[in-house]
Amino acid sequence: MSRPGETVINVINPNMTVAMTELIAKAAQASASPSTRIVGRTARFGAASIEGHYDEAIAAVGMLKEVEAGDAEGCHAHVIACFGDPGLLAARELSAVPVLGIAEAAMHAASFVATHFSIVTTLSRTKVIAEHLVRNYGMEHHCRKVRAVDVAVLDLDKPEANVRGTLLGECRAALREDGIGAIVLGCAGMADLAHDLSTELGIPVIDGVAAAVRFAEALVGLGLKTSKHGDLAFPLPKARTTI
Repeated sequence: MSRPGETVINVINPNMTVAMTELIAKAAQASASPSTRIVGRTARFGAASIEGHYDEAIAAVGMLKEVEAGDAEGCHAHVIACFGDPGLLAARELSAVPVLGIAEAAMHAASFVATHFSIVTTLSRTKVIAEHLVRNYGMEHHCRKVRAVDVAVLDLDKPEANVRGTLLGECRAALREDGIGAIVLGCAGMADLAHDLSTELGIPVIDGVAAAVRFAEALVGLGLKTSKHGDLAFPLPKARTTI
């Protein structure tokens, strides 16, 4: 339950890696207003990391269970902390409070502060997922390119992967070659790197976790909830098999 004047945001890591949830929740709380409390949740069903269409499909079910848990506790909004935004529309069907995906939030934030941006994500095989989201979110005119550093999600925190240096190099290439004014980081596991990269590069480097938390606060402050008219109405009552 929330305290008077407190906003509670349910930040869900759709993969099953608790250490990544802790990193994400820490970054989310650091970016939040003083009156906002972050509840970090880890999916209990799905995959250790989300690096493809199959991973996204099975992760969505576990993520939706954490949406239900957050609703039961009275959370004011949900953030899906995976750059593929898995199950986003299903979560919006399920919940009456705002639900934000970090990819959608980051792309909108980038479009507010720059005419063009590029996305830098993890593995090359996931680039197509980001490219699909760019089209789905109407960002084709803003997003110049989706790039990858070919570092696995579960290797992001390993010193030998030199993630900061690799990311910095790819971001410099994007700045030099893509004609952009901002960069979107394409993984929630990069959330703690955005500020340093932005300082180093001299341009906005946007972490979707922070962007989604701040947008969620704004929606809650405006008293806006998810529309239950049309396709985002609550799911129809019927027999279902769940985990």
